[in-house]
Amino acid sequence: MRARVLFGLSLFLAVPCFADDWPQWRGPQRDGVWREAGVTTQLADDLAPTWKTAIGLGYAGPAVVGGRVLVFDYEKTSGEITNNPGGKDKLEGKERLLCLDAASGREVWKHEYDCPYELSYPSGPRCTPTVDGEHVYTLGAMGDLHCVKLADGEVVWQKNFKEAFGAEAPVWGHSAHPLVVGDLVICLVGGEGSIVVAFNKETGEEAWRALSAYEPGYCPPSLVNHAGTDMVIIFHPKGVSALDPLDGKELWNVPMNPQYGMSIAAPQVQGSSIFVSCYGDSAMLNLNRDQPAADIAWRSKPKESVYCSNSTPFFAADAIYGCDIESSTLVAVNPADGQRLWESNKPTIGDARGRHGTAFIVQHEPTGKYWLFSENGDLVLADLSPQEYKELDRVHVLDPTSDAFGRPVVWSHPAFAEQSVFARNDKEIVRVSLAE
Repeated sequence: MRARVLFGLSLFLAVPCFADDWPQWRGPQRDGVWREAGVTTQLADDLAPTWKTAIGLGYAGPAVVGGRVLVFDYEKTSGEITNNPGGKDKLEGKERLLCLDAASGREVWKHEYDCPYELSYPSGPRCTPTVDGEHVYTLGAMGDLHCVKLADGEVVWQKNFKEAFGAEAPVWGHSAHPLVVGDLVICLVGGEGSIVVAFNKETGEEAWRALSAYEPGYCPPSLVNHAGTDMVIIFHPKGVSALDPLDGKELWNVPMNPQYGMSIAAPQVQGSSIFVSCYGDSAMLNLNRDQPAADIAWRSKPKESVYCSNSTPFFAADAIYGCDIESSTLVAVNPADGQRLWESNKPTIGDARGRHGTAFIVQHEPTGKYWLFSENGDLVLADLSPQEYKELDRVHVLDPTSDAFGRPVVWSHPAFAEQSVFARNDKEIVRVSLAE
């Protein structure tokens, strides 16, 4: 038990960072919480970026560590992007990890490699770089996993999922941000018996592999410690599984039914409850207090709960806030029974129409307010409660440079660090100061 409790702290200890760093997807603890003090609660109408730097294509959000910004992009050399959800486009080009100076936006170093794409929505890599100590881990859209040195971008080790595991890239590309747990980096891979693979983070040697499904899905792995037991939560197209991070043994499984294999949004934990949401299915799971097990507290019916896709919902103590696939609204849900409390399209698509409306949700812990980055490139400051959506302020940060379902979008999770927001589209990355 002692080893398990110590291992339960490893997610936080394995990512050494300053209080104002954002070393991976959704922040230092992968929980969508910004804990930095000295942040404004009022936005100026003419708020201008501190800097702008030209970059290439990509859905991957930036990471910010120790005065450096890591952004993952794609430099296309040929091919046409149609953004057909049911068909793949072929491109030629390079995936690139750019390291920028956080103060100026100037390039410090670059790591790149040739990477032909054959994907639907092929506008670049999806996964935010994961920074752990002296190393950066990137997972490209076609399944190229790299470990490089933070200091200069030198390659430490690399894996190609198709070559190593026979794993074809999912139709919308590999999208599950790598998770560092202790001495391991855990990834969704694909292939028989290898939906999840754990690698030694220093050498790339395989530590264990687990699970089978018809494809890996798109959901990043999460680490949960409950009742003294560490569990890696994996949401794949056949259900939600909890694995022992030491050896990959399955501890429990709850079947789920994401349509089109779209297990995307990460399950969210609040106490002993786990909220799981996807296209076509939504449920609240109860974790057993005495042993590694879970059962269903409630399962949603049509027009109940929220069905999330591009952005992971935020599970607060008194409500769940998430973007619904069908209505494109931000929805507040009662965690006790899954009933909807309110809906608003203001932070997602505004007056536009369409499905898959998106806003990325981050809570600012010192103030209790929320920062939302909308798909039209607006940064929104809001109060979210079970009673209402109350917008406090808004500023336009970036123009949407991609498109989906006939409307312009920017679908990339920003980073919040150094009292600033770092956001990117397919042409540039910007830093905007949010200091008091």
